[in-house]
Amino acid sequence: QVHLVESGGGLVQAGGSLRLSCVASGSIFNINDMGWYRQAPGKQRELVARIASGGTTNYADSVKDRFTISRDNAKNTVYLQMNSLKPEDTDVYYCHAIVVADVRGGTYSYWGQGTQVTVSS
Repeated sequence: QVHLVESGGGLVQAGGSLRLSCVASGSIFNINDMGWYRQAPGKQRELVARIASGGTTNYADSVKDRFTISRDNAKNTVYLQMNSLKPEDTDVYYCHAIVVADVRGGTYSYWGQGTQVTVSS
């Protein structure tokens, strides 16, 4: 079993910054993709940013040039630096990881519990 624990959410004024962190722990042989998604009430969860184990990144168009995703493979941790925040960035942010559990290579998808980000105008 693997657990993802997020931290760093909160309330910030428009134009401000927040840094989210997510630590994975448990039965981990390796981690492939790690990423951040967000979801507003009544809406589908959407990709914010994703980073592969080798460092390749993908971003939603709405956050490009404002958000930066990074990871520390030694610490099984992924970060999301969010700058120039806008009220429309207000959502619950979820960490996601695709974990390789053992040497046989089976992969499993895990989600964190979510952290609230609120941007006031």
